[in-house]
Amino acid sequence: MTNETEAIGGMAGPDGPFLKLFRNRGIAFILVGGMNTAIGFVWFIAFSALFDWIDADAAWNVFAVILASQWTSATCAFFLYRHLVFRVTGHFWLDYGRFLLVNATSAALNLLVVPPVVLWLGWPKILAQLAFTVVIAVISWFGHSQFSFRRSKKDSA
Repeated sequence: MTNETEAIGGMAGPDGPFLKLFRNRGIAFILVGGMNTAIGFVWFIAFSALFDWIDADAAWNVFAVILASQWTSATCAFFLYRHLVFRVTGHFWLDYGRFLLVNATSAALNLLVVPPVVLWLGWPKILAQLAFTVVIAVISWFGHSQFSFRRSKKDSA
């Protein structure tokens, strides 16, 4: 594998450390995604504890936990993916905006799926979120590889 790699969606740039180590962007993405999922889950648990301390019985609680943990973990994930996997250069704010848009899609679906499972089916918040994590991972791979870090041929030349 060369130091400059053409990737999915026209991305180009030097290989990130995980890509150099594993030589497959999909595997590097999954490993960083696993790290970020763990980090995001820690955020989810921390915000659950915080909002339960504020008002454990409030219906808004699960929404607040999801929104706070989604934004915090999305920002962390952006830096992890940008530096460890995709290694694109330039367009920082465009990449971050696209990245947040993909994550907002996941967050919106999360808000549509997890609260009803918690409020109407009685699942624990953490179990419901864990079950939905697989859906988020699939959305993330396609969204980030095809949109967030995409470069046109002109940008990657």
